[in-house]
Amino acid sequence: MQNGKTVLRISTRSGFINAGKMFFTKNSLVNKSSCFSTAVYDCVIHGMLDNHQNKKIKKIFMKQIRITGLALLALIIANLSFAQDKMQTKMGSEKIVMVGGAPMYPSKNIIENAVNSKDHTTLVAAVKAAGLVETLQGAGPFTVFAPTNNAFAKLPAGTVETLLKPENKAKLTNILTYHVIAGNLDSKALAQKIKAGNGTAELSTVSGGKLWAKMKGNKIMLKDENGGWAMVTIKNVYQSNGVIHVIDHVLLPR
Repeated sequence: MQNGKTVLRISTRSGFINAGKMFFTKNSLVNKSSCFSTAVYDCVIHGMLDNHQNKKIKKIFMKQIRITGLALLALIIANLSFAQDKMQTKMGSEKIVMVGGAPMYPSKNIIENAVNSKDHTTLVAAVKAAGLVETLQGAGPFTVFAPTNNAFAKLPAGTVETLLKPENKAKLTNILTYHVIAGNLDSKALAQKIKAGNGTAELSTVSGGKLWAKMKGNKIMLKDENGGWAMVTIKNVYQSNGVIHVIDHVLLPR
């Protein structure tokens, strides 16, 4: 270093360029000091390197840039692949079912999953109004026939709004618990009960009422005490405390 400037010693005989601890030979460029880039560029700018040496250095720089870029790209791809594999492993191990645009995780309870379904916002609001959140977060197990928003919309105009009023809490609770069976009854268990009942299975609900299950082709149908019917549209949505079957009509007790 002289007068604050980097001094380069150039030996044309050996093809060796020395810049402190940075050196360039015919076949290699070894980076041993952060000042190398500055020193080399200073050389190039002030014409201290000949044309052949300039091209050689630029070629090495471009090669290093390409290698670095490829390494970063590989790292990004590896991270994305790891994240995807982790998600697929979790989804595969939990046998996730999509309901209302959201994954339903068997490791979560009925309430934790239901609140994420865009198709069950009315049901969730009703469960909260009836004070049944804590119950359905309990150990269970419970089998829940879950009406969608469209199912509630099929009720006479104003019915849902009326049921959600505090003075109608007992009636709302009775309707909601009419959709719950004690125990874990997936579609296979329901089909076995239907077969054992010669085509009809009588189910006792938590509310104390009765439901009747039948098969229509490969679909499970439910009849309420008023003769109304609901079809299971999504079956076997397993929960940590039971199973949910999505239905297309609200079941009404007598």
